[in-house]
Amino acid sequence: MQIHLISIGNRMPLWVQQGYQDYAKRMPRECELLLKEIAPGSRGKNSDIARIVRDEGERMLQAVPSGAHPVALDLAGKTWSTAELAEALKRWLESGQHIALLVGGPDGLSEAARRSARESWSLSRLTFPHPLVRIIVAEQIYRAWSLLHHHPYHR
Repeated sequence: MQIHLISIGNRMPLWVQQGYQDYAKRMPRECELLLKEIAPGSRGKNSDIARIVRDEGERMLQAVPSGAHPVALDLAGKTWSTAELAEALKRWLESGQHIALLVGGPDGLSEAARRSARESWSLSRLTFPHPLVRIIVAEQIYRAWSLLHHHPYHR
């Protein structure tokens, strides 16, 4: 199984790239974590934000692998404990489908991306810097995998 972290945003600072890679490289081949960056729409003073978010959503949905199980990362989603995320990861692994974690841009996910998701996961009620979300998701996926495999990292 592959977990595709499909995220709006590119040209991230080095610390973000390194933080994400540190956890992604720890994942085993049977649960590979792959990042797909979607270029954000150009935002300016008089930008049509609704159109930009719609366009980002269309490009995001085109990046979802065929037959993948889409999961929206959304403030309105369910907050999971580490144990609950581990159970979700176990369920995803058992399904045999690839997973597509959808992370919107600074203005959130498009309505189409939300509707396409079979599940919705909220990292927190807090607002995180958009680049940091990649690192948090990668670390939490690794932590959930560690918990499932009785690896000492989770302690």
